[in-house]
Amino acid sequence: MITVRNLSKSFGARTLWEDLDLTVEAGRMLALVGASGSGKTTLLNCLGLLERPSGGRILFEGTDVTRLGPRGRRRFRRDELGYLFQDYALIEDATVRANLAVARRRGSPDDESVLGRVGLAGRAQEKVHRLSGGERQRVALARLLVKQPSLVLADEPTGALDSGNGAMVVDVLRELSREGRAVVIATHNARVRDACDSAFDVSARRTPATS
Repeated sequence: MITVRNLSKSFGARTLWEDLDLTVEAGRMLALVGASGSGKTTLLNCLGLLERPSGGRILFEGTDVTRLGPRGRRRFRRDELGYLFQDYALIEDATVRANLAVARRRGSPDDESVLGRVGLAGRAQEKVHRLSGGERQRVALARLLVKQPSLVLADEPTGALDSGNGAMVVDVLRELSREGRAVVIATHNARVRDACDSAFDVSARRTPATS
């Protein structure tokens, strides 16, 4: 599904990581782990083409997506990618239904079925800004279920949630992987890590600082 080869990322004179290789197959969940500041979110953003790596390649189903121009990157994010942000990235003054409509395309499941899967049945007309943090993350998950992306990237998706909502998020991400999606989760949570099929320690690819 997605393969990273010899990837590196630098900010000026500082190299965050280099010679990074990993593969995530369809139907698998991978946890990106490592110390704070090791570059988990940066790697996730590179996979989602929100940031450019300094070197190396990212192959999606054999295509080198690091070579795509602006239009190709937009198409990749529109057609293949689902992103679950820690801050939810919802339209706050719109209804739940309107937020789902942003991701809707031909063949998407109906709103009530996906809202039922995340415990929000019957709440499509509520305004997002009136929902709790856990409920907003449920809406973000429902948006993923509507979009049905091939690749799901999740950045600390349980970081601001209680244990119940956190477990629900992991369960839905697992469902998505079982349906054939590749799921990559940046996390510092040991329970989330252990729920994944494998873990990749980004810290191990970090270049030590030199004096």
